[in-house]
Amino acid sequence: MDTIDAIILGIIQGLTEFLPVSSSGHLELGKAILGDNSVPEESLLFTVVLHFATALSTLVVFRKDVWEIIRGLFQFKWNDEMQFSLKIIISMIPAVLVGLFFEEQLEAFFGGNIQFVGFMLLITAVLLYFADRAKDTDKKVTPKKALIIGISQAIAMLPGISRSGATISTSVLLGVDKTKAARFSFLMVVPLIFGKIGKDILSGDLNFDSGQTVAMGAGFIAAFIAGLGACTWMIQLVKKSKLSYFALYCLVVGLIAIGYSYFS
Repeated sequence: MDTIDAIILGIIQGLTEFLPVSSSGHLELGKAILGDNSVPEESLLFTVVLHFATALSTLVVFRKDVWEIIRGLFQFKWNDEMQFSLKIIISMIPAVLVGLFFEEQLEAFFGGNIQFVGFMLLITAVLLYFADRAKDTDKKVTPKKALIIGISQAIAMLPGISRSGATISTSVLLGVDKTKAARFSFLMVVPLIFGKIGKDILSGDLNFDSGQTVAMGAGFIAAFIAGLGACTWMIQLVKKSKLSYFALYCLVVGLIAIGYSYFS
């Protein structure tokens, strides 16, 4: 993998990790359209590097929230920070269970099945459309709602279902304030990313090639910068109810993917 390829992949990962268009779905589409020889296979280590970059960008954007949560936890009281942390843990349960017990079945969906990705993008479009039309409320995330949002996050592990789109849409449809929905959606994935990174490191499957240091560094920086911009932009879009634009985008791309699968 050369530096240019790494930067392109980093930008794609950084943008689509936060924008509700499905990062996994777009990578699958890119591989299928451009061909395996044109798009380098992402090594496990490079994937870990990109995910670490997007997780770090989330921490930077929500640094004040993260600091307040950490400070509140060390007070060892049943305060707002402790309750929020508990909701985050609850939201992680479905995705953790899917990752532990259905990892092989999940990987089977990442084999370049463009038709499947297209239909999943259509589902994402529907979710975004209805979420965009939902009325504004001032409700908070409850433990029950956190579990339902977590189920959406687990389903979004399928290529074509946007994680941020599914979790934010589910939160809004449950009546959660849009700003709180975006905040919860982005923070709930950080522990999962770091957990997955830790699992991959402990597995011993990471193969480091010193010749790829520059490319990986470039990919990391690209994903981090793109993630900062996409995360901040997405928060503003949710506040202004602009999700319908992404619904239209997912609809068009989904239909193109389905059509491509029939004629390729």
